[in-house]
Amino acid sequence: KIKKADPDMVVIFITAYADMEKAVRAIKEGATDFIPKPWEREKLLATVASAVELRKSRHEVTQLRQQVAALESNCAYPEIIGESDVIRSLLETVEKLKDTDANILILGENGTGKDLFANLLYRTSPRAEKPFVQIDLGTIPEQLFESELFGHQKGAFTDAKHEKPGRFEIASGGTLFLDEIGNLTPPMQAKLLSAIEKQQINRLGSTKPVSINVRLICATNADIHKMVADGDFRQDLLYRINTIELHIPPLRERGEDIELLANFFHDRYKKKYKKDSRNISIAAMRKLKEYPWPGNVRELQHAMERAVILSSGFTLTPENFVLKPTAKKQKELNLNLEQLEMNAIEHALLQAEGNMNRAAELLGVSRFTLYRKIEKYGL
Repeated sequence: KIKKADPDMVVIFITAYADMEKAVRAIKEGATDFIPKPWEREKLLATVASAVELRKSRHEVTQLRQQVAALESNCAYPEIIGESDVIRSLLETVEKLKDTDANILILGENGTGKDLFANLLYRTSPRAEKPFVQIDLGTIPEQLFESELFGHQKGAFTDAKHEKPGRFEIASGGTLFLDEIGNLTPPMQAKLLSAIEKQQINRLGSTKPVSINVRLICATNADIHKMVADGDFRQDLLYRINTIELHIPPLRERGEDIELLANFFHDRYKKKYKKDSRNISIAAMRKLKEYPWPGNVRELQHAMERAVILSSGFTLTPENFVLKPTAKKQKELNLNLEQLEMNAIEHALLQAEGNMNRAAELLGVSRFTLYRKIEKYGL
């Protein structure tokens, strides 16, 4: 029963009624050792000391397995596609950072490829052979924040049936990518800052600190400097995570890459779906280049996938790309800023089906900012 509760638990079997059959049964069931009463003091202490070391070794093996799994999950990762001046400049900056352990903050709109740059920073760093652990902070409820990042001991809370290392422990020695860091609440920010400053974490349910050694890469689609000015994000935490800032441009500011990306995704999806479409017409490419791409590269990728799936000819035409109407095409537009903001919030909540994290992500603001706006407008 003990081994079922915790397979790594070390069990020493002690009894006053010792016989060979009991000893064999105990070892078969998973006991580490068997001690008959009355025991010899020195032998008992030596047995317990060995059991403690075995427990530590099993914990290290478990942690190594998790790190290997984290490494294997990141073996294959798409390259960054782009030849525009701004992308070339970013790649040159990444090249300069390859021998450093500096903490990096990546800023950019949704769909610009912040995760691709985070992975490139990892793969070109001195920690490339160590784990790369990613976590989307926008999807973690506040009550699970400590458990996910710092881990927990068995029994720390109702469902904690086994001990669990947090992302900091798993990433120790390697790189921890905290995506959507702008979504952290003030209490979560304080706990993260403490871990970074002390280079230590405490699992939930434990008073024993665990030393960590991670390189932090953080990303957000929010205007984090405005959040600091508005009091929504701690300035001291910002100083800790943005030794270097990378600004990933929206697709509309790197128009010369649209054709390159379109052809890349076209080749990918016609192979995936075994389609015969061989090229993109000049008119279709013109349509793609004139569109502002509010969803950036991710939107272009999805648009190309839909076009390939629904195409029936050898050439993709403008009709194959159903794009959202842009502001230029809207005949009537209420320019009242408050009304525009209210409409945007209502549409985001509707599109996110009431999910506040998703709605905040769609709006490009923190969850707390969204709550404040909802209260302000009485939505």
